[in-house]
Amino acid sequence: MMSAVLVNALVLLVLLLLIYWIQRKNYSFSRCVFIAMAMGLAFGTLMQWFYGLGAASITKSLSYFNVIGNGYVSLLKMTIIPLIMVSIVSAILKMQAETSLGRVTTMTLGILLTTTAVAALIAIIVALVFGLDARGLLAMKANTAMSDLVVERINTLADYSIPQMLMDFIPANPFLDMTGQRATSTIAVVIFSGFLGLGGLGAIRNNPALRDPLVKGVDVVQAMVIAMVRIVLRLTPYGILALMTKMAATSHSQEIITLLKFIVANYTALILVFCVHLLLLVSAGIKPGTYISSVGPVLAFAFSSRSSAGTIPMNVQAQTTHFKVPEGIANFTASIGATIGQNGCAGVYPAILAVMVAPIVGIDPMSPGFIVTLLLVITFSSFGVAGVGGGATFAALMVLSAMNLPVAVVGLLIAVEPLIDMGRTALNVSGSMTTGIVTSRILKQTGEKSFAGATTHS
Repeated sequence: MMSAVLVNALVLLVLLLLIYWIQRKNYSFSRCVFIAMAMGLAFGTLMQWFYGLGAASITKSLSYFNVIGNGYVSLLKMTIIPLIMVSIVSAILKMQAETSLGRVTTMTLGILLTTTAVAALIAIIVALVFGLDARGLLAMKANTAMSDLVVERINTLADYSIPQMLMDFIPANPFLDMTGQRATSTIAVVIFSGFLGLGGLGAIRNNPALRDPLVKGVDVVQAMVIAMVRIVLRLTPYGILALMTKMAATSHSQEIITLLKFIVANYTALILVFCVHLLLLVSAGIKPGTYISSVGPVLAFAFSSRSSAGTIPMNVQAQTTHFKVPEGIANFTASIGATIGQNGCAGVYPAILAVMVAPIVGIDPMSPGFIVTLLLVITFSSFGVAGVGGGATFAALMVLSAMNLPVAVVGLLIAVEPLIDMGRTALNVSGSMTTGIVTSRILKQTGEKSFAGATTHS
């Protein structure tokens, strides 16, 4: 086995060196990312074909590959908290009036929740068109691991009420939240940063002489953080290669074939919701082709990493570099969008599952009353659901429980979760970027200082 692991490691090393050579040839950042994705997909598929799914040599090899893939995601997460804090504080200090923050917050939440409701409605229609029905799935046998995971999520849900979720948003100990120890740490840091910025405005109002040194001091810290982000983003192709290799090498082809109709329905809904994003952008004066080419690397990373939070730095960079969104709005929408109103995880997925399981308890999924109730439950429960450990699985369990629908089907679908979750994560990130761009255009706050000369321009 060790010889196989060594061969796999050498192949990965060769691919990494090839990416380095491509970068040295001044290929664009987007091209490097997509080349890395293709390499990882091909390498992982070959590993599974040669060794077999679940082979010990694959597991051992991936434990080393994870140092690169998961290590890159960890580096991205390292930049999230300081980037959010310094950018939001900087933006607030430069606002002409404190009401600007209120307008940005209202607009952001409004767009996120509206698009989540629209995503759920599209998912309901798609599930009905495809004729998805969970009664056939319930005939399948769920393995013990699946059942245990569902039980764990149900137990978590039982102890997690709506008031508790709202309380968790409050940063009682901001230093704890800066370590990311709570599921709602990102939102808590955003709120703390907002208060810190407002405190700065109050200090300036009481002593105008503080404005210049305070703003300049924040600008210096911000420049350092942005430089750090650029360094980490240069490593993106290497992280993508390792992450895609792992995904391809561990995918269960048999489960994928069995649940192909369910997978296709999910991706149909995700694509349609993405088209809604494009329509919103067109209304804001952004050409669809421009948006797709500009955010392609961000969506590619979100797709392969399955991490909305890990994508925040690239999300912010794309908004500020390509669309001149102010850094405060970009950071606010990127961080809020990672925890509230996720179109894929909190909108599409719970809606499809609810339609699938409704017939089991004698409910007509085409009933207007059922559809309206489901849309309201999904929209409200999207507050903070995606920020709790479990993501889409937790969101689905919360919605199904609130609708008094059976939750067993969730465990049966965990086998294909990674494949669907890639698309959901990309849609989540697109939703937050769309929100930032549209918000800045509506409020006419574009063209402020951005990530000039960022990596994506290389």
